[in-house]
Amino acid sequence: MSTYKIFDITGSGMNAQSVRMNTTASNIANANSVSSSVEQTYRGRHAVFAAELSEANKRQQSDDAVGVKVLGIVESDAPLNVEYSPNHPLADENGYIYKPNINIMEEMANMISASRSYETNVQTADAAKQMIMRTLRLGQQQ
Repeated sequence: MSTYKIFDITGSGMNAQSVRMNTTASNIANANSVSSSVEQTYRGRHAVFAAELSEANKRQQSDDAVGVKVLGIVESDAPLNVEYSPNHPLADENGYIYKPNINIMEEMANMISASRSYETNVQTADAAKQMIMRTLRLGQQQ
């Protein structure tokens, strides 16, 4: 594999982790929102990834790299948090308010994981850059 393909792989990894961090940040920001109906309540979102295997199979004879592809962002189908609060201004006619199906602890763990994965991709790209620079310096006089 060409050394330059490392940048394609780490770039796709950084893009994927950036999408993951943004969706997690959105979940955390909306975790305490309240709604008066099930339809209007924010639902947790999660990024879905896949290795670009179909592209790799097409290019099997070549020396191409396989990166990460963001397939999309899906909403969680976990049940919403329903709370009886008849005095709340957003309570429905039965006195219930609806809160997102978000667990802050899980979201924080997801954010830490995404951040570390992003950092690992950055370090890998930096190591590849350093190897290329050292290779280029081999022919120089000292």
